[in-house]
Amino acid sequence: MNLRPQLVQAVGDLGFEDPTSIQTAAIPLLLSGRDVIGQAQTGTGKSAAFALPLLHQLDPATNQIQGLVMAPTRELALQVAQAFESFGCHLGVRILTVYGGQAYAIQKKALKKGVHVVIGTPGRLLDLIRQKALDLGAVRHLVLDEADEMLSMGFIEDMEAILSEVPAARQTALFSATLPPEIRRLAGRYMTSPEEIKIDQEQRTVAAIEQRAYLVHGDDKLAALTRLFEMEEITSALIFARTRAETGRLANELTLRGFPAEALNGDLSQDARERILERFRETRNKVLVATDVAARGLDIEDISHVFNFDIPQFKEVYVHRIGRTGRAGRSGVAITLVTPAELWRLRKIEGYIQQKIDMVPLPTIEEIQARRENQVLDRLQVWLNRGRCRKEREMVEEMVAAGSDPVEIAASALKMARAEEKQRPIPPIRDVSADTGREKRVSPRRRDARRRSDKRESAPRLSHEAGMVRLALNAGREQGIRPQDVVGSIAYFADIPGKSIGAIRIEDKMTLVDIPAELVGQVLANNQNYQIRNQSISIEKA
Repeated sequence: MNLRPQLVQAVGDLGFEDPTSIQTAAIPLLLSGRDVIGQAQTGTGKSAAFALPLLHQLDPATNQIQGLVMAPTRELALQVAQAFESFGCHLGVRILTVYGGQAYAIQKKALKKGVHVVIGTPGRLLDLIRQKALDLGAVRHLVLDEADEMLSMGFIEDMEAILSEVPAARQTALFSATLPPEIRRLAGRYMTSPEEIKIDQEQRTVAAIEQRAYLVHGDDKLAALTRLFEMEEITSALIFARTRAETGRLANELTLRGFPAEALNGDLSQDARERILERFRETRNKVLVATDVAARGLDIEDISHVFNFDIPQFKEVYVHRIGRTGRAGRSGVAITLVTPAELWRLRKIEGYIQQKIDMVPLPTIEEIQARRENQVLDRLQVWLNRGRCRKEREMVEEMVAAGSDPVEIAASALKMARAEEKQRPIPPIRDVSADTGREKRVSPRRRDARRRSDKRESAPRLSHEAGMVRLALNAGREQGIRPQDVVGSIAYFADIPGKSIGAIRIEDKMTLVDIPAELVGQVLANNQNYQIRNQSISIEKA
């Protein structure tokens, strides 16, 4: 590909030999100066696809920002920055990552000293631009990474504001797993005759993966998961949860129930993340609970089970998740917990992968108890076959000589051996049918009409949309609050999908926002963290 020798050396040092499909397609186009739209899933090597050509075209002797990369989250921005630093280690380029939560002073100091590439989240980038700390006047290469994620988090207006600050004479690359109309409109407005690349999954599902689904009430998911852990032959498991808060809670609950687990989420430092992954690779820890964003870039070959604790919102994400198992010719198991209201998502996934996912009944209490007994007997048989219990045999012989019954001794020993099972009670699970609690879906047009109706209400303290709860923010029009600010802040700090947020009503000194009832606790739990335009914001029920 005629890359600089320093880049070729770095790629070799990292152990890469052959480019992935997205790299083969995108790198030559970007090196030729073309604008590129790349549609590919996470885990396909997108970071190298734009990092290598961008680094190739930089001038390290010029002390200006020449490259800008926008990413939806702190975690992804840090991962992209790590890729740039790894590939550019022999070039002497300076990389800066900027994101919310880090002190402005640190970022401003680095910018003042001079950097070649800035990688950041839209909110913090825009803040630094408005504070005159970030000058994008010399940028010649712009990358929008995971553009659909930035859209879903409510960053579209921030993205456009940043794009307007970058010179028109630039090269733009946009990478996204999906290309919704809003992203295509953005590309049409800010890109010049882009070359479009679409990398399909070579296999939408891997033949070696056994796929199963279990129908449960939402409140019974943890109980269902622990039952499955009792019955599955798990060597290592990756559990996907929807939010950062859920990963921590789930890892703690599993550990308390006798299944040690660790959480992988965006709250971790890079060092902590690497330590957790190292323990997982070495099977010192067999269970990892992660969000989709935190699991990006995770490359571990021998995961035996993938659990969808929360069914993914997008069918493409399902394929990417379950592809973590069944690698390198091994077999694998993918298990999805589905509530009655989510059955339509499962049907869409089945249509996409053109394969039926078996709906299987959960293990019963009797089946779990029988398995526990069989496991104890199997372990006992192993020791009997080994014949290495000389000291214990002497102890039994002494007890028999003292008048104890050998059968009673054996029964008591088994009782002691099974004592830890009391720490793992088998929780009951309610019966559920496909017709229970079916979700009533509302068309986007009808939902927009409801939101307009909300705005006309004079005292909108209660949500007019079924399943939504109205919350109040202590800032409004006088503080310059915009709808996209509300969506972006709640989506980021509460770690919920921006698309799930309902009607927003901005008044002079307060803002009212509708949140799905099942996410209200999560939103309120993060009440100390919310910030909009460098202002601390509190949220409470309206």
